[in-house]
Amino acid sequence: MSLARLDRTFLRSTRLSPYLFIAPFFVVFGAFGIYPLIYALQLSFMRWRGAGEAHWVGAGNYLYLLTSPEFWASLGNSAVMWLLIVPIQVMAGLGGAVLLANAKLRLRGLFRVAFIAPFVTPLVAMAQVWIVVFDQDYGLVNYLLNLVGLPDVGWLTSTAWSKPTLALLFLWKTTGFAIIILLAGLQAVPGGVYEAAALDGASRWRQFWSITVPLVRRSMAFLVVVQTLAVFQMFAEPFVVTEGGPYGSTTTAGLYLYEHITASDLGTGAANSFLLVLLVFGLSLVSVRLLRPKDEVS
Repeated sequence: MSLARLDRTFLRSTRLSPYLFIAPFFVVFGAFGIYPLIYALQLSFMRWRGAGEAHWVGAGNYLYLLTSPEFWASLGNSAVMWLLIVPIQVMAGLGGAVLLANAKLRLRGLFRVAFIAPFVTPLVAMAQVWIVVFDQDYGLVNYLLNLVGLPDVGWLTSTAWSKPTLALLFLWKTTGFAIIILLAGLQAVPGGVYEAAALDGASRWRQFWSITVPLVRRSMAFLVVVQTLAVFQMFAEPFVVTEGGPYGSTTTAGLYLYEHITASDLGTGAANSFLLVLLVFGLSLVSVRLLRPKDEVS
């Protein structure tokens, strides 16, 4: 073999080497990411019970969902949960991030561990604790209410209190994550900005609203998008704590989707999932639009 041919072979193998190294990722991603997505999209236009022949129904599954009171009720439940969770979590997360960013705070490392501990605690275990603590007859919360002369509250058995109780569980579980996201954005703000503002006579409160909030808007937008997705996918909390009750008041969009899967109505379940994707995508666009920095607004 001539030297020139050896050079061409070596150059060809050198050009192909990077693609060969990344090929396994694309093979796995295609098999477990792209293919299931395409299959689910195809399934959403069919009626299939998991066995036997699948029948093409066109947009029938989507029309059934869009005219189903249960589907809209589940979206309404998730929307109420969003209102109870996301605004509070953004404010609490920003306050916690500002607190932990203070270098003068004593035991700052201990506080960081305390805030993140609920996030890494198994959700099912904490859901069982929630059931015991908020039990109407033997729960700790009602016991404390009785001590001050207040009546028992059906935290998990009344339609008025079941959503706030689940929202409190979600907040307790994930607010540490919100603090981490906003703390990362806060630590990216140059310290010289605050020093210049202090020299100009700006108070701490003025610095917070004029410097901190505008400069962490991207982190806030990211947090809102992620938590919007999490709230509309919420499944474990209502499934374990209330099983969707009472009277369907905690049947979230994620739990309603699960009911289609357990009923082997896979076509309707697939259509439900794609409707949720479109809804969350639209909400995410609105959130990013509202929270993006002013210098990016056209």
